[in-house]
Amino acid sequence: MNPENKITQSQKMMIFVLSMSLYGLATLFTELIPSFQVGIVEFSVEYFLFIPLTLAMLFDPLYAALGAATGELVFSEIMLGQFGGLGELEKFLTVTIGVYIAGRIVKNPMKRGTVAFASIFGVIVQQFMGCVVDILKVQFAVEEFEAVPGLPESVFFTEGFSFLNDVLFSGILFCMLPTMYLVPKLYGRIEPLLGMKPRDEKTILGEDSVVTPKVVILCMVGFAAAIVSQLLAKGGFELIDWEAAWAGNTTSIIIAMIVAVIIILIAAGMIRNRAAQEKTVR
Repeated sequence: MNPENKITQSQKMMIFVLSMSLYGLATLFTELIPSFQVGIVEFSVEYFLFIPLTLAMLFDPLYAALGAATGELVFSEIMLGQFGGLGELEKFLTVTIGVYIAGRIVKNPMKRGTVAFASIFGVIVQQFMGCVVDILKVQFAVEEFEAVPGLPESVFFTEGFSFLNDVLFSGILFCMLPTMYLVPKLYGRIEPLLGMKPRDEKTILGEDSVVTPKVVILCMVGFAAAIVSQLLAKGGFELIDWEAAWAGNTTSIIIAMIVAVIIILIAAGMIRNRAAQEKTVR
C-alpha cells in the first residue's frame, strides 16, 4: 500500500465491523424474501453481495471480505439458532475469496466498467466454487443427488444450471448493478469519515498486480479447505453442529435485525466522532 495513504489497524477493524453488520442485516432480509418458480427456473434472492463488494472496492478488500463472511455466519446462522459446524466453513471461505478478488481487481473506483466486471467476476468465482463443492459431494457419495423435474438427471447439468441461474439473476440484479451505481457515487465522499484518502491506482495494492503468486496460493488453499470441510461435514464429522428449538422463527430474525442495527448505529457514531476530531485537528 502507498505509505501516504496507509490504512491503520483501527480503520481496518471499522471496515470489518461495517461490512459484518451491514451484510449481516442484509442476509436477514433475504430470509424474509420468498422465492418463486417459473417452470424449471427458480427466482430467489441469493444474497445482497453488493454491500461487501462496494466496501471492498472503496476500502480494504480483505477486511471487507472477512467482515461479510463473518456477518453472514453470525447473524443468519448463529443468531437464528443454527450452526452447521464444519459445513459453515465452505460458505465463509468462498464468500471471502470472491469478495476479496473483486476488491483487488478495482484500482480506480471511478472506472464503472472495471467495477461492473469485478463485481460480477467476484460473484462468478464464489458461485463456481460452491458449484464445484456440490458436485464433489455427490461424486464422493457423501450426499445423495436430488434430481430436478424437467432437467436431465445429471449432477453436472443440474448444478451448472443452478450456477447460471444464480449468477444471471442474483448476480446481476443484486450484485453488479447496485455496485456499479454505489462505488462511483460514494467514492471520495465516505473515505474522509474514516480519516482516509480516496483509493486510487497507487493505493491499496501499490505496484502489485491483481493476481500475484501469493494471492493465487492463498485462494487455492482456501478453496481446498472449503472442499475438505464440506466433505467432512457431510460425511458425519460436523464437530460443533447444533440447532435451537426456536431456530428460524420470525422472532429470532427480528432480534438479530435489531442487534445488527445497534452495531451499525454504534459504528456510525464512532465514524462521526472520528470525522469531527479530524476537523478539529485541521
